Amino acid sequence: MQMKLKLAAVAALAACGVASAQDVQVVKIGHVAPVSGAQAHYGKDNENGVRMAIEDLNAQNLTIGGKKVRFEIQAEDDAADPKQGTAAAQKLCDAKVAGVVGHLNSGTTIPASKVYNDCGIPHVTGAATNPNLTKPGYKTTFRIIANDNALGAGLALYAADSLKLKRIAIIDDRTAYGQGVAEVFKRTASGKGVQIVDEQFTTDKATDFMAILTAIKAKNPDGIFYGGMDPQAGPMLRQMEQLGLTNVKYFGGDGICTSEIAKLAGGAKTLTNVVCAEGGASLAKMPSGEAWKKKYDAKYPNQFQVYSPYTYDATFVLVDAMKRANSVDPKVYTAKLPETNFKGVTASIAFEPNGELKNPAMTLYVYKDGKKSPLN
Repeated sequence: MQMKLKLAAVAALAACGVASAQDVQVVKIGHVAPVSGAQAHYGKDNENGVRMAIEDLNAQNLTIGGKKVRFEIQAEDDAADPKQGTAAAQKLCDAKVAGVVGHLNSGTTIPASKVYNDCGIPHVTGAATNPNLTKPGYKTTFRIIANDNALGAGLALYAADSLKLKRIAIIDDRTAYGQGVAEVFKRTASGKGVQIVDEQFTTDKATDFMAILTAIKAKNPDGIFYGGMDPQAGPMLRQMEQLGLTNVKYFGGDGICTSEIAKLAGGAKTLTNVVCAEGGASLAKMPSGEAWKKKYDAKYPNQFQVYSPYTYDATFVLVDAMKRANSVDPKVYTAKLPETNFKGVTASIAFEPNGELKNPAMTLYVYKDGKKSPLN
């Protein structure tokens, strides 16, 4: 008899477990970035930010629309390739994720934004900086980092006003990001009277820049601007040293503004000539930056690059809109995103009517003893 009672109790508990499991609604947040190829270190860092946010959100035991929710990540790899990016976006649409954080590169984010718009899923990027992203006016597109208008212009003004440079060469990798930030730098620098002595082009797969740099050396520049990412910037700095371009300042946007570039430069002295710009405040000046970074490093040692605090905040921004709409349905909660007023790790986040971040900060960095240090 006692055994039967015990079995009955176990069955009752199991039934309760099934019932409570059924009451929990799984809400999927998509994330896309390159987690393979030369830019995988950025992509993994971005993905870590989303994973950490989801873990922290699940710890809150949220109820939305009368149901307990459990958030899960659906992570996709776009390998920094526009075609793969749109395929990943369509996959997330087909999976009916509630929202997307991503992508990393402007070249993948811009075409993917149309896919998300067409299927009615909001996406928030904390990394893609080309201003063209928000030009179509999609109601599903949001950015929580400064765009290239701020980064390219900020670097050009520093080169002209603070460093008093007169002759600058420009190289870009022909991607949407690289071309975009280089164009803004060129326009702003020229407007300040800086002479653009040469313009050269490469690709985001190249590793040999000797011919380009030799041509530039002949023009005797006092600065080089590179529009691209760190897998190219690192070897470029090594080759600049080999060619004796050791007194030439080297500028770039957030694509080169990583911890990884110090390793990729392989001890080249030219690393000390780097001035790079990042959209957003330095970790020390972010509202919760240093405490957040300590927690991140404990969870993901030696993986931090640039954008994970932004992808962390982007995840919270999506969920904040769901809470205010009391719905996880993109058709319902997307309308709440433009009204965002969220105190994040990176900033107090609010949006302009086109989905751009209001009052974005920008920070310039240099490298001292191989470590990235904020200038402002």
